[in-house]
Amino acid sequence: MRIPTLVGTAAAVLLTSTLGAAATTPAVRSTWYDHLRKPAYQPPRQVFPVVWPALYADIAIVSASAIDRLRDSGQAGEQRAYQGALAGNLALNAGWSWLFFNRRRFGAATLLSAILTVSSADLARRAVSVDKARAVPLVLYPLWCAFATVLSGHISVLNRRRR
Repeated sequence: MRIPTLVGTAAAVLLTSTLGAAATTPAVRSTWYDHLRKPAYQPPRQVFPVVWPALYADIAIVSASAIDRLRDSGQAGEQRAYQGALAGNLALNAGWSWLFFNRRRFGAATLLSAILTVSSADLARRAVSVDKARAVPLVLYPLWCAFATVLSGHISVLNRRRR
């Protein structure tokens, strides 16, 4: 993997993280989020600042490796398709935070999370097809997104009358 490619994927992931945090942080620090009804299986608050940076690091590293391998093997079309899938996925990722925490649109956020899960699974599939061994960590991303979809949907149901 080339450093310039890693810098590019890391910058894209950092932008996504920053945009998501801009929507999430004020809501999580307010009493609004504390007063939401949440299912018993929701992880403790301290889990999220551990899981997301690890997932973002996986996305940046695995994607940089996949992009360079595609470039090196002369698969420019597949390289561009991967980069487009990555950009779309990161836009969906940041968008979920804005829908859920900023706009408080739980149903729409759940739908977007489901789309993000599919997009994340596609990204992982693309990476695994390029390099199975290096791409394995990225498989955790769609699994976490699927869990987030279930959690978002359950929060939506539990708080239907609170909006």
